[in-house]
Amino acid sequence: MVHALVMVARNHEYLERPWIAWLTLVVMAIWTVVTHQVYAVPSRRTSRFLCADLLVAFGCLFATAPAAAPFYLTQAPPLSAYWFAGAALAASVIRGRRGAATVAIAYGIADLTLRVIMDAAITGATARGVVLLLLTGLAVGYMARVSEQAEERFAQAVALEARIREREQLARSIHDSVLQVLALVRRRGDEIGGEAADLGRMAGEQEVRLRSLVADGLGAPAALPGAPAGAAGPLDLRDLLRPLETVRVTVAAPATRVELPDLTARELTAAVAAALDNVERHCPEGTRAWVLVEDEPDAVVVTVRDDGPGIPPDRLERARAEGRLGVDQSILGRVRDLGGSTEIHSEPGEGTEFEMRVPRSAT
Repeated sequence: MVHALVMVARNHEYLERPWIAWLTLVVMAIWTVVTHQVYAVPSRRTSRFLCADLLVAFGCLFATAPAAAPFYLTQAPPLSAYWFAGAALAASVIRGRRGAATVAIAYGIADLTLRVIMDAAITGATARGVVLLLLTGLAVGYMARVSEQAEERFAQAVALEARIREREQLARSIHDSVLQVLALVRRRGDEIGGEAADLGRMAGEQEVRLRSLVADGLGAPAALPGAPAGAAGPLDLRDLLRPLETVRVTVAAPATRVELPDLTARELTAAVAAALDNVERHCPEGTRAWVLVEDEPDAVVVTVRDDGPGIPPDRLERARAEGRLGVDQSILGRVRDLGGSTEIHSEPGEGTEFEMRVPRSAT
């Protein structure tokens, strides 16, 4: 605004209608105040107001034609001067880089049109002005978008942190009340026996499920801001295995995340579930099972062990010959398709152990 005022004052002698030039400066000054007030409020930065801003800017640009002589454009820029850049930069903030490029090109066309109307000389300064406006608009538009995204991610991170604190408080409250009561009912039921033992067993199952629910709520990874919708990222194998834990099934895993690709983690979990299902169906009631997760540098190893009667030496071969391919397909086949291997260790009276190894290179 100050630059435009100085240019008009210095080149006043080349004005044919000075009153139009000074009236244009008054309009520019008033509009500067208006835009300062409107753009200061984010909710008012609308495309409609931007269009009004651009119309005023182009109007002040073309006001040069009735106000000045052609020689004026050889000594100074149009009446709007650098003041026009305010509307161009506003377009880059509101509409992004495309808006910045569009306004810069439109300014170049308008400047050329003005010079043709006034029969003024077209110099290299005209092209340089368009290039500078374009580069500045692109840079400001890009940084505005980056700043907006950073602000959104920061707000999401603050909200996520608040939710995590709330979950932690809820988990502490549950642990200090509900879980302790359920654990007490389970122990007393086991001591008393009879129907109380069944009640204690059910209380124990609910305790395990509730613990798993609390752990899942605290440990489930949040979606990253800005990630594409539906993008399948790595999963924590521990989160998928925790729901398998019951009174008779214990899951032991590292304290740190065991990340695997979505498909690999789900298929490996399905294989573990199939092994536990075999324990449920083929072992005596009350048989216990343990799931151990080992996160090695070159592989992820999941071991499922039970204290059941074990598998007879020829049992798997006879099942395969009879067309019953539960172990062969549900466990061995799944791990094999992931590029891994499964070892079965079983002795009569000593239980059964499935050791499933999936190499990191296969994930």
